[in-house]
Amino acid sequence: MKTFVFATNNTHKLEEVSQILGNKINVLSLSDIKCYEDIPETADTLEGNALLKARYIHEKFDYPCFADDTGLEVEALNNAPGVYSARYAGEAHDAKANMNKLLHEMQGQENRKARFRTVIALIMDNKEYLFEGIINGSIITEERGGAGFGYDPVFIPDGYIQTFAELGNDIKNKISHRAQAVQQLTSFLSTIPE
Repeated sequence: MKTFVFATNNTHKLEEVSQILGNKINVLSLSDIKCYEDIPETADTLEGNALLKARYIHEKFDYPCFADDTGLEVEALNNAPGVYSARYAGEAHDAKANMNKLLHEMQGQENRKARFRTVIALIMDNKEYLFEGIINGSIITEERGGAGFGYDPVFIPDGYIQTFAELGNDIKNKISHRAQAVQQLTSFLSTIPE
């Protein structure tokens, strides 16, 4: 089984990606490789941030690795918070504060269209690859549901009447932006000889 480092300090993402991957590949966390640094995310695109994180681990630890960056892009807010989704309300990465700011910014907005976008950067055999997943939906006016993380309680994916936080991980992990990007990653890896 192929082993890769997933370059994230976000335990929710690690758990989610591990569930989506099942036993297709062996995933190591940053703590598994004794990396405790806060990897800088200074790019102004999701692709740029995902590559920054993957390159950092690859250069420093010489593991095949992948990293993701995810953004919530809200049409009425010119695709904000986008690349700043995790720190929309400040550098503290406070999910509740981010959600409150988003709901405040969306007050009175008729256009509630939004999408989650995930970009995964993979570095393997000194080559870089990008995979993208997108799910369209809308922002509701109040939080609903207790599952998931981040903006999940205020995002309803198209074709559903419940938020990601109400749908729960089993459904979310089949349809989400991250699930789509991870599926592309695993499809690609399955074409590589052992």
